[in-house]
Amino acid sequence: MFGTIHIVDDDASLRTALERRLKKAGYEVATYPSAQQLLDRLPDDNGPGCILLDVRMPGLSGPELQTRLAELGSTLPIIFLSGFADVRTTVKTIKAGAEDFLTKPVTSEQILSAIERAMAHHQSLRATTHRLNALRTLLESLTPREHQVFDLVVQGKINKQIAQRLGTTERTIKAHRYKVMEKMGVQSLAELVSIAARLGVLQRLSGEVQQG
Repeated sequence: MFGTIHIVDDDASLRTALERRLKKAGYEVATYPSAQQLLDRLPDDNGPGCILLDVRMPGLSGPELQTRLAELGSTLPIIFLSGFADVRTTVKTIKAGAEDFLTKPVTSEQILSAIERAMAHHQSLRATTHRLNALRTLLESLTPREHQVFDLVVQGKINKQIAQRLGTTERTIKAHRYKVMEKMGVQSLAELVSIAARLGVLQRLSGEVQQG
């Protein structure tokens, strides 16, 4: 899985060495001598990619750039490179979402392994996000009545109970239930409950019951 690696470091010799290693491994490479330069040419995070980011630089530091990128909504994975084994900074950047924190000097194997892990994780998160967005779109396609049926079904209510709650017949509920399953693209109650859990519907309904 190749992609573009963005190297942000004020050390020109290190940028050149990393660029050579990564191009040899098959990656596209973009280099930036400062954090601000990367912000000025904000990378696209739709394709595979990764940011190798120095911690200490003139102007914006690595952790400050990490914060700015998060505010801008960038999801590109970040691997920090530092000449200092700073536990406090390591913990802070990892908690803020960095994929890894490597202490210089680093071997080609360490860099390539960290990049592969970071990009695989990023791709997995993107796939999950895409799937959740697709499920939300399907949920939004339900009519108000189908939404009510959906909520009651995933809470474990049977057709008779739902009909009583909504003041209609079991036959009507069966028809609504069929449409809900069809629109959500599922074959079983288990699949429907799983979707409700993943979209936070079960948590919302549980909160409403406790408040009630």
